[in-house]
Amino acid sequence: MIFNPEYECMERGARAQLQLARLKNLAEMLYERVPFYRNKMEALGIRSGDIHCLRDIEKLPFTTKDDLRENYPHGLLACPKDRIVEVHMSSGTTGKPVVDEYTKNDIDIWRESMARTMAAGGCTKDDIVQNCYGYGLFTGGPGAHYGAMTIGAEVLPMSSGNTARQLMVLQDFGSTMLTCTPSYALYMSEEAADAGIDLKKLPICKGCFGAEPWSENMRKEIEDRYGMKAYDIYGLTEIVGPGVSFECEAQNGLHINEDLFYPEIIDPETGKTLPDGEKGELVFTTLTKEGTPILRYRTRDITFLMREPCSCGRTTVKMHRLFGRTDDMLIIRGVNVFPSQIEHALFEIEGTEPQYLIVVNRGDTYLDEVELQVEVKQEFFSDETKNLEVLRNKIEGVMKSKLQISLKVKLVEPKTIERSIGKAKRVIDNRKI
Repeated sequence: MIFNPEYECMERGARAQLQLARLKNLAEMLYERVPFYRNKMEALGIRSGDIHCLRDIEKLPFTTKDDLRENYPHGLLACPKDRIVEVHMSSGTTGKPVVDEYTKNDIDIWRESMARTMAAGGCTKDDIVQNCYGYGLFTGGPGAHYGAMTIGAEVLPMSSGNTARQLMVLQDFGSTMLTCTPSYALYMSEEAADAGIDLKKLPICKGCFGAEPWSENMRKEIEDRYGMKAYDIYGLTEIVGPGVSFECEAQNGLHINEDLFYPEIIDPETGKTLPDGEKGELVFTTLTKEGTPILRYRTRDITFLMREPCSCGRTTVKMHRLFGRTDDMLIIRGVNVFPSQIEHALFEIEGTEPQYLIVVNRGDTYLDEVELQVEVKQEFFSDETKNLEVLRNKIEGVMKSKLQISLKVKLVEPKTIERSIGKAKRVIDNRKI
């Protein structure tokens, strides 16, 4: 189903004119209202009136995650604070979160983008949507909730976890659509099998899955276990949350809501724009956002753009499924985790050495399993075993608090972890995605 044919099926020339008008307005607003962007533009010798065509976006400065962190919490706000009606955050590299502040109009646009997303996944007003994305400051749960409600579907705001209850509700309420991370969908299917529940006999028949990388093989496994169609969705807090792009029934690339979010692909080394079909770093500009607009945000995600006609009838550009990232960020169960976050937290714990190794596996339950190997001062290994247990529990507690995920801590003796004369290898990611 196409939720908004006027914009999703717009003639490309007309869409380009709309994008240009919105880009001009954005450049003018950022120059006038946000000192951070005005200083960046002036450093490049650019004024807001220098945008005459879409290619002129290449004259404008990039925005990075470091920029967002350094302007925490309100440094990028482009409207009066009393117009903000909602705030969401995601983790940053040193404990400072990335902040997204929404006006009422921003929320309405988010509703629209997520309604398009979920409609492409088959959601209608007759569906019962079991939303297992996390609620709170995380954008996943609220985003899917807004989208389903905008379509008119019934929403079960389950949030994540408590799998036994999830399965009970799945059966008792006759949920027809599931929204969660793909790994959690598979974990639920394992628990259902152990409980003697045949998911194929339930009404559940479709799902929108995202917030972490996943493979085509994982999609097929989900579809086989549930007897459903599984759709990939993409988004990030810095831009709006989920709803930036989505798969349609063709399941061949993700349609970008490009009347709202202007995409570019750049060479991650030079910053130069690359042509369609060439793999590079994905960059987004928010064309309509009022609270915290973002100009040319470097996502660090690697993909390429496709403009071939789609059988679904949408005329929006599509992005290929992600190939990876240009930085060291890990996505663990839908949560962004940076090795530097772990390092920063370890420095605060007495008894540890500044050497650690993160080992990530995807276990039999299809959920990510993280082992944190930490070197401990020699005196701890010479002391009673109970002291090691106390230290291990303390580290696990700190990591849970700082990272919002559970991980297993393995304490090792000094000089156990391999050293390097160059950049230290902090992560071993054994997941096959």
